[in-house]
Amino acid sequence: MTDYGHDLLFGTVLVPSSGQPHDAVASARSAERAGLDLVSVPDHPYRPEFLDAWTVLAIMAAVTSRIRVFPNVANLPLRPPAALARAAASLDLLSGGRVELGLGAGAYWDDIAAEGGPRRTPGEALAATREAVEVLRALWSGRGRVRSDGKHYALDGAAAGPAPAHGISVWIGAVGPRMLRLTGELADGWLPSVPHVPPARLAAGQRLVDEGAAAAGREPSAVRRLYNLSPGAEGGFPRGGPRDWPEQLAALTVDVGISAYLLPAHHPELLRIFGEEVAPATRALVAAARERPTVAAARSAASVAAVASVASGASGAAADPLPQQRPAAVESATAGRSLFVEPTPAPAEWLSDERLWDEEHRPTGPAPDPGRRYSRARQAPARNLVAAHDQLRADLARLREIVDEVLAETLDPGDARSGLQELSLRQNSWTLGAYCASYCRITTVHHTREDQDLFPHLRRGDPRLAPVLDRLTEEHHAIHGVIERIDRELVARIEAGPGAAARPGGLRAAVDLLTDALLSHLAYEERELVEPMARLGTGW
Repeated sequence: MTDYGHDLLFGTVLVPSSGQPHDAVASARSAERAGLDLVSVPDHPYRPEFLDAWTVLAIMAAVTSRIRVFPNVANLPLRPPAALARAAASLDLLSGGRVELGLGAGAYWDDIAAEGGPRRTPGEALAATREAVEVLRALWSGRGRVRSDGKHYALDGAAAGPAPAHGISVWIGAVGPRMLRLTGELADGWLPSVPHVPPARLAAGQRLVDEGAAAAGREPSAVRRLYNLSPGAEGGFPRGGPRDWPEQLAALTVDVGISAYLLPAHHPELLRIFGEEVAPATRALVAAARERPTVAAARSAASVAAVASVASGASGAAADPLPQQRPAAVESATAGRSLFVEPTPAPAEWLSDERLWDEEHRPTGPAPDPGRRYSRARQAPARNLVAAHDQLRADLARLREIVDEVLAETLDPGDARSGLQELSLRQNSWTLGAYCASYCRITTVHHTREDQDLFPHLRRGDPRLAPVLDRLTEEHHAIHGVIERIDRELVARIEAGPGAAARPGGLRAAVDLLTDALLSHLAYEERELVEPMARLGTGW
């Protein structure tokens, strides 16, 4: 997996409804106030319930001063590239260089044909897109007359210009393999959407884009990777609420190379949270990861799998080197049950001889009503809980891998520090400490959110849950105590100096205890809260 090193961009997708013609423009203002970088609108010229995309973009550009605007994505079959080039360049000049171009080869062919547009085969759409990008670039050059003998978009001496105020980026909304390779060959960016390219398929798409770039003699990093998000819905991404998003988005950046995220939202408060909270937190996580290349090199495929798990809402046991989990019930066994969210099993074996609590006498909540049924929408909060736990489990597995390498002194700090091997132990301890700080912060934030938001809501909804919620809160505090113990062990290793035997067993014992306690706790929490969360929601 590849982080292409691009700066991160955050933006929004606004639907320009003809029934509320001013809403999208007002939301564009909100997006700019929130500090977002991009605002976009879908382009469906055949749908009268939508305003014309370019007209709306022009008004958005007129009422803002900083944010960039673009169609997401322009409908190429109904917008000939010569006219598209002049419209985009004109708005770019009027807005002071704030226009980009999302480009789509076409879909909804019956609607396009009904408007008098062409009905193209996949091969024809591919050829037409190639020709269109060449026409766009030639006319934007502003130099001379342009001739091309394209089958779909021929030009016979068309005058180039106007030249835009800045180099307008062409971001293609590609899905198929040939279009992905074409994106790598010609485009400035790839712009997929969650419903068409879910997170689990991003890496495969990236490889095809990279192949196209390499075949054309381009660096893969020349192609920015953007992503239209779709939170909340079944199979959507990111999962959970906005507080859960930074870790998921940062993982896609570091592991898969996405560097621009576009949220479909009109509510001013959600735009504010995305711009003022999610964006800075994501940037901070990515910056921290980029400053520690050895950690990035040490990361396993577990992080990508965790993102896919979050996207799908799936649960399951963490990968080795965590303890073997008891086999979960097969999916088909849930048929006909009131709940389809399967709690993750507790560990079948222990790594540590220590115990933070009595495993055998934990309180249990009220028995579920066997006759009650819950819709998938009602079960979404429980799926999100399991998905968030899966992320913690995957990161815990990665933490254990890094501990193994640090203790074996095999985690090299990188080629840039190859001449400082005598300091490798200190550097590796610092790297592990930085990773521990990041992981422990995420764990602490997760528990704090439960203690302050989720648990009080469930307690109000069903007072019978009080003993379970009290016990879970106590376990949170106990787990945080182990986190502090790990920190003390790291400090001891660093203070002991290079090459010193700084209680290697102490660090291992602390991480083993954290593993046992956290996996046991997460399993207990899922077992007790899956049904109440489906019944009562989260209160968020």
